[in-house]
Amino acid sequence: MADQPYVITCGDEGVQINFGRRLAFLGAGLKLDGFPELVKGLKKIFGQDLAVVSSSENDWVKQQFSLSTWEQTDAIVQQQTELMADELGLKYAGFLPFTDPRQLKHEVKGHMVRPRNVHIANTVCFTLAGGEQTFHLGHFVISGEWVSSVKLQLARQLIKTQVEFYTKISGQAKLDIVFETEGELGKDLAAKNQKIIEKILAAV
Repeated sequence: MADQPYVITCGDEGVQINFGRRLAFLGAGLKLDGFPELVKGLKKIFGQDLAVVSSSENDWVKQQFSLSTWEQTDAIVQQQTELMADELGLKYAGFLPFTDPRQLKHEVKGHMVRPRNVHIANTVCFTLAGGEQTFHLGHFVISGEWVSSVKLQLARQLIKTQVEFYTKISGQAKLDIVFETEGELGKDLAAKNQKIIEKILAAV
């Protein structure tokens, strides 16, 4: 498998993992319906040793917890992501701030790189075969490696929620969609996952 740890993060376009293979989910999966069920599948695909990190200025967490400031949000996202990690058997690696790349626990290294208080993304990139292989500047990122291994209803729910939220915070009428097909899981699985995601998005 990968020569770097797989790490669950938010798909915010500011998240940059300098060491670790990013599996991106809205809010790093926090308060994302269906995510606890999905983690079981992720462990079967990527192994039991999955890390998770929280990140600064998390719009999804701010909304889900009805918070009014980024200071509150940054505090809550760290606390709640660590609790979620304990509940789901994930390794909490730490928090990504707006600083130089920071060394976190479990070999993960990263930081936030977009401008503060603004989203610059106009594209969603789905990773299909082993997490983010190259940093997608200006892209929201969503992990799609798992879609062919779960029921279509769950895949549809998780994909739709994430794409709709990123579209909303971007201020765009519609986001462009691209796919990253490289990765340790191979081209055949990537093609299978892409076909399912395209079918889901065609109905959104």
